[in-house]
Amino acid sequence: MGTTKAVTDASFTSDVLQSETPVLVDFWAEWCAPCKKVSPLLEEIANEMGDRVRIVKVNIDENPETARAYRIMSVPTLTVFKGGQPVQSVAGARPKGDLVKLIEGAL
Repeated sequence: MGTTKAVTDASFTSDVLQSETPVLVDFWAEWCAPCKKVSPLLEEIANEMGDRVRIVKVNIDENPETARAYRIMSVPTLTVFKGGQPVQSVAGARPKGDLVKLIEGAL
């Protein structure tokens, strides 16, 4: 059973880039209304797909290095990393089905 995990600039390499499992990174911000809509969907997906994918959240205001490194221009941006590389990405709030398809496309 999975839940989302907060990741920082300091832990991004170990939590995301070195993960054996594909990782969906939610780049978000506290002031972002669409981010708040996506968050409960990601919790549901983490519970349903917890053994196949890790879901983590990066607050771009608190972790500007990671956001800058991956050229995050809008939030939410959801990026799937596999083998330490970004493989799929979408910007903006999406329905749960679209998020599941994004993840499954990278598995």
